[in-house]
Amino acid sequence: MSSEAAQLETRSWYKRNEIAVTPWLFLIPGILFFSVYVIIPIFQSFWISFHQWDGLGEKVWVGTANYERLLGGDRKFETSFWNNVRWLVLYLLAIPAGLFIALFLNQTVTGIRIYKSLFFFPFVLSQVVVGLVFSWFYLPNDGLFDVIVGWVGIDISGGVLGNPNTATYGIIVAGLWPQTAYCMILYLTGLNAVDPEQVEAARLDGAKGWKMLWYVILPQLKPATFIAFVVTIIGALRSFDFIAVMTNGGPFGSTRVLSFYMFEESLSEFGFRMGYGAAIAVVLFFLMLGFICYFLYSMWRDEQEAR
Repeated sequence: MSSEAAQLETRSWYKRNEIAVTPWLFLIPGILFFSVYVIIPIFQSFWISFHQWDGLGEKVWVGTANYERLLGGDRKFETSFWNNVRWLVLYLLAIPAGLFIALFLNQTVTGIRIYKSLFFFPFVLSQVVVGLVFSWFYLPNDGLFDVIVGWVGIDISGGVLGNPNTATYGIIVAGLWPQTAYCMILYLTGLNAVDPEQVEAARLDGAKGWKMLWYVILPQLKPATFIAFVVTIIGALRSFDFIAVMTNGGPFGSTRVLSFYMFEESLSEFGFRMGYGAAIAVVLFFLMLGFICYFLYSMWRDEQEAR
C-alpha cells in the first residue's frame, strides 16, 4: 500500500467527506427552524381543521364539517374571499408603479438622492404606522382627503373608512404606498444588472422608448418581476395589519379578508373556534400555493425555452 493510500485510510470520516458534509452542517439549523416553525404548523393546521376545538379542551373530530360550513353559504367567508380578490387585483398595481418609479430614479437627474429617499421612505415604516397615518388622512370632515375631495364637490357619506362601499379601496390604497416602494427597490436592483451592451446594440438598431423597455429591458428584469409578483401576492393575501389598525373589519364587516376572518374565528373574543379558523387558513394556504406554483412553472418554462 502506498504512503498516500495509507494516509487516506487513517484520516477521519469527516475529513474524507468534508466537501460533501460541510454545506449540510450550515443548512441543518435553518432546515430545523423552517421545519419547526413553518412545515409542522402547516400540517397541524390541516389536522386541526378536521376538528371542533376551542384551543384549550379536547379536540372533537368533525371530518369535513368545517369546510362544508365554509363553502355552504357563510356570508362572512364570501365577503372575505371577494375582498381578497379585490386586494389581489388592485395590489398588483404596485408592480408597474414600482417599475416606472425605478426607471425614473435610474436616470441622471438633479437631486436624484432626495427623490430616492422620498420614494424609499414608505418602505422603512411599519405597516401599523402607515395604517394610522392613512386613518388620519381619511378622517371625515377634518381629514386631508375629505378636504381635497370637498374642493371638487364630492361628498363621501361617513368618510372613506366609514362607508362600506369605499372602505376596502381606501385600505388597499394605504397598502399600495409601501408595497410600491418595495417593488421599486427590487427593480432598481434589477436595473443595475441590465447588460449595457444589449441596450447599446438596441439603440444602434433604432429601438427606443416603449420598444426598448418591452424588448430589451423587461426580459432582463424577469427575476425581479418574479420576486415582485410573489411578494405582492403574498402581501395581498395576508393583508391583516392594515385592516386591524384602520377598520377592525368594519364597517359592518365589509373590509374583512380571509386572514382577518381567520383571526376573528380563532382568537378573538367572539371566536375561539380553532377548527373553523384552521379551515380558513388552509383555504388561504392553497390560494397562495396556487399562485406561487404558477409563477414558478412560468419561470421554469421560460428558462427551458431560452435553452
